[in-house]
Order: sequence, then structure tokens, then C-alpha cells
Amino acid sequence: MTKPSAARYRTTNWSSYNAALRKRGSLLIWLDREMAWLAPHEGRPGRPPVFSDAAIQFCLSIKVLFKLPLRQTAGMVASLLRMAGLDWPMPDFSTLCRRQRTLIVQIPYRRADGPLNLLVDSTGIKFLGDGEWQARKHGVQGRRQWRKVHLAMDTATSDIRAVAFTPSRDGDSPVLPDLLDQIPTEEPIGTVTADGAYDTRRCHTAITERRGTPIIPIRRNGRPWKEDCPAARARNETLRATRHYGRACLGSVGPDTTREVGSRQRCGASNPSASASPPEIRTVRPPRSTSASPS
Repeated sequence: MTKPSAARYRTTNWSSYNAALRKRGSLLIWLDREMAWLAPHEGRPGRPPVFSDAAIQFCLSIKVLFKLPLRQTAGMVASLLRMAGLDWPMPDFSTLCRRQRTLIVQIPYRRADGPLNLLVDSTGIKFLGDGEWQARKHGVQGRRQWRKVHLAMDTATSDIRAVAFTPSRDGDSPVLPDLLDQIPTEEPIGTVTADGAYDTRRCHTAITERRGTPIIPIRRNGRPWKEDCPAARARNETLRATRHYGRACLGSVGPDTTREVGSRQRCGASNPSASASPPEIRTVRPPRSTSASPS
């Protein structure tokens, strides 16, 4: 069988192509003249800070963006302020080095209409050790060290709303309450979607306390919990519906009665033989399959 020839493409819109390549190298830094560059006096004892957190964060953002040391960062920010016609003082490199240790970074995010729907998961990052190719070629020179990054993302805007770093030996479920604490209390949470590793009492309780709906698949060997709290009752309800309707209807089942009735109607319409209400939770062992003996 002959190998098909690779497709070849020709550029016909050279003017638009060249303009797009030039636009990739364009740089636009916009400075708000109403920005609070100097720190306000808070009236606390001791010497107050001269520069605001927003000014320190702007300087450090330029440092990370252009991969500059602190002294070169101070010079570049001073040049930007001079080109913008702003007569603002510039913090020196020692001030940036000292303030970056205690700076609380304010990351702007976009607000979507309605309650916040979160998607929670974790991944691993390697911060010390040889690369994969070097370890395969020359052997492992030292012990690799990993860290876990736990993220909570807004499903509507794809913005990361909460992040936490833990050692690689820590699990996923103990970090979920800390992620929810990073969300402002006045912002309502609609749903929290996660995998089966978050099917614990701690996670369900933390989501229920924020008046959210957990969308967490029950583990394969999941058992009903003691119904001593609203989170346990909602989780047992999900377990009962999952065993009755299947795991495909999990995203529509929750403590809300309206959504539960709607999911029952949808699942009942797709399966006419299904009853109106899910049966009780029972553990049924399938019979052993006996093979017929040859005659």
C-alpha cells in the first residue's frame, strides 16, 4: 500500500499574512492615570509603605513578562512611566525584593451571569530533577521532586478562580475546602464538578455549606453513608439515582427537587420500562454463569 502524499498549502493572501506576523511583535502597555500608585496611610504604628500593592504587582509583572532581574525591571518601568508622561516615583530593586515576599497577587477575573460553576482537578509539576530524555539517555542523576497543583476553574469563562500547591503525597479531597474558601462568600456557587477522588464526606460537606450542588461520580465500590447531615443525604440520593438510571444521568441529579424531577422525566422518557421513583439501595450479587457441559 502506497503512502499518501502530504498535502501542500500555498499562501495567497500575502498582505494579510505579513500584517498578522507584524502584529505578533507589537507591544501595547496601557497605564491608568487613576491608578493608586502610592499607598494610602492606614494609621497603623510604624513606617507606612510608600508604594501600593498595585504598583509592586505591576513592576513584578513586567519582570516576569520580559524575564528581567530586579534592577533592569526598575529601569524598564521607569522608562515606561517616562514615555507615558507620568511623574510617578519608581521603587528601587530592594523594595521590590522585600515586598514580593508578602504581596498578595490580585488576579482579575471575568464574572459570568448566574451562579459560579466550578471544575476542580489536580495535576503534577516537576520542579527538581533531570528531564525525561536525559534520564533515559544517561540515567537518573538525582531524585526527582514533584508538587501537586490543585485548580478550580470557572466553566463559563475558563478562568482559574482558586489554586493551591501541596506535596505530591497529599490527596485531592483534603484541598477542596481550601479552594472553596478562596471564592468570596458573597458570590454564589452553583455546581462543583470533580472526579471520584472527591467522593468524601469532607468535600460534600464543604460544597453543601456553600449552597452548591456537587457533581461527583460515586466510586465503583461506593456504599451509602449514614444520613446524619444534608451532605450525606444528598450523596445517598445521588447514589440511588446512579444505580437506578446509570451514570449518564449524574449531571442532572442533585438536591434540588426541580432538577431531580426533570432528570427523572428525561431518563424515564428514554427508558419507558423505568419506574417513576428509584428503588431502595440494595446490594445484589449476580449469579454465577455456569457453562453447559459438552454432550
